Amino acid sequence: MVKQPVTVNGVVRWRDMGQPAEVQREKEEHKMVVLRHEIGDVLRDIRQRQGRTLREVSHSARVSLGYLSEVERGQKEASSELLSSICVALEVPLSLMLREVSDRIALAEGIAIPDTIPSELSSEFGTELPERFNKPLASASS
Repeated sequence: MVKQPVTVNGVVRWRDMGQPAEVQREKEEHKMVVLRHEIGDVLRDIRQRQGRTLREVSHSARVSLGYLSEVERGQKEASSELLSSICVALEVPLSLMLREVSDRIALAEGIAIPDTIPSELSSEFGTELPERFNKPLASASS
């Protein structure tokens, strides 16, 4: 069996390759995604990308070091308040962290989700987006 790297949002995961399609499909169908594991992986990846320690983040988030460690390892189910506090400490919007979690779950489920703005449009508009894309979702419908 051969492992092949798959990159999602800058994070490299290894996927088994070289198995018959039937075996691989069965394996994927039976794989259960545990949300707390994915959240913990994303939080750890963000923290490590920033080069920060558990101690620094736990102090900023006002969470015990042991509890933050358990959240990162997927052993504890973090409340929305705790996730918000950790994201503030990491200086990352909660929505961005949850989006990365969502992308990883979609990949694990074998679902291809396109980017919000296709590359053809982003290259057409350059780095500046039209005004209609800069409005919050709530006001877009009014």
